[in-house]
Amino acid sequence: MKFTKMSLVAALLIGSSAFAIDNTKVNGSADLFYSTSDKGTKSFFDKDNSAAGIAVNLNVTTDLVKNDAVAITAGAGYTVLSTLGLENSLVSNVWGSALSTGAKVKNASWIREAWVAATADKTTLKLGRMELDTPLAFTETWSLEKNTFEAAAIINQDIPDTTLVGAYVGAGNGTEALGENASGKVSGAELATGAVVNENGHFTTYGTDGACAFGLINNSFKPLTVQAWYYDLKRLATAYWLQADLNMEGILAGVQYSAQEMKADNSLHISNTDAASVYSLMLGYAMQDGPSIKFGYSAVDKKGYLTAANTATQSHASKLYTEAWWNYGKVTQHDTNSFNVVVEGQAGGVDLGLYCTNADQTAAAGDNDLSEVTVTAGRSFGALDTTIAYTYANTKTKTVGDEEASNILQAYLSFNF
Repeated sequence: MKFTKMSLVAALLIGSSAFAIDNTKVNGSADLFYSTSDKGTKSFFDKDNSAAGIAVNLNVTTDLVKNDAVAITAGAGYTVLSTLGLENSLVSNVWGSALSTGAKVKNASWIREAWVAATADKTTLKLGRMELDTPLAFTETWSLEKNTFEAAAIINQDIPDTTLVGAYVGAGNGTEALGENASGKVSGAELATGAVVNENGHFTTYGTDGACAFGLINNSFKPLTVQAWYYDLKRLATAYWLQADLNMEGILAGVQYSAQEMKADNSLHISNTDAASVYSLMLGYAMQDGPSIKFGYSAVDKKGYLTAANTATQSHASKLYTEAWWNYGKVTQHDTNSFNVVVEGQAGGVDLGLYCTNADQTAAAGDNDLSEVTVTAGRSFGALDTTIAYTYANTKTKTVGDEEASNILQAYLSFNF
């Protein structure tokens, strides 16, 4: 769901987590998501303004070799995506874009992950189909489905308080914005509320010829985490991302800077090769055993073709501090200034969240503005996680005065096993 955020390196640091198992571990989840809105002339719970879907995920991880010299582990994940026939009764839209359409919506299933990892001393090599979590190429976890990658990643922690990452990404099954587009009929018809994965989970070449990524994460000064990333999308573009986050006695502060540039001889023949940059600032405070509040600001310059959004999907989700809770893609538009306020806490065993975003693009660039306010409430009942969310969004598209306001209600149910 959209408020679930992974740390930037959590999915890569398998050396400290993936091997904390004994022999074989099997787990998974069954997720049911529902969304309805009063957009346009329709009302809440109207079939044409509602979407639903269910996903069942099964994960298996096992030790192959484990001794003092080396540890070798393998893992696999399988996803089944369905509507349970709800599109014929309660909703007209589906949640995930991996589904396909014909006379009726067809279920989808695919191998989400299949990898082998080897660790020797402080170096881990992981090969196969996997999740990745880097600033400009990452697995999105907010939707009912998750995009993954066919890649090779190496992680080294020999330098004290430092993690070095190198990765080659050959393919992905996200609804990619660059390179081959195999998103499918449901996504193309805009019937999917959370379009993240290609039809039937189909994998295609990442970009046009794959991509390389290199990262450095350091926290020698324990309250401060600094990271730098460089990307080379073969025959397409280059990009880098710099970030520093401070968490000291409840004081939160952060800065992000990124620049992206199409190559002069790019395979898409895009003539706009100017570098595009964005910076974002965050300041906040987290009370011990109490709520936290964060304020964010970001600014995207006028130039360039690319933005600081995820290169793996067409959702335009980003890692910027100002990213909206539901309407992704607004804060990363060219010539856009954005503000964001996030308040999170707990009351009576209920997790509460308030997320406010305002994105203001100049009229010369298109005047695609956004004002969004989201309130969430969630609680776990044993293995069952429940969340409800209300979002008010006011969007302006292309011309001054062409505004559309809507209210959205959503329910998320996840049973973990």
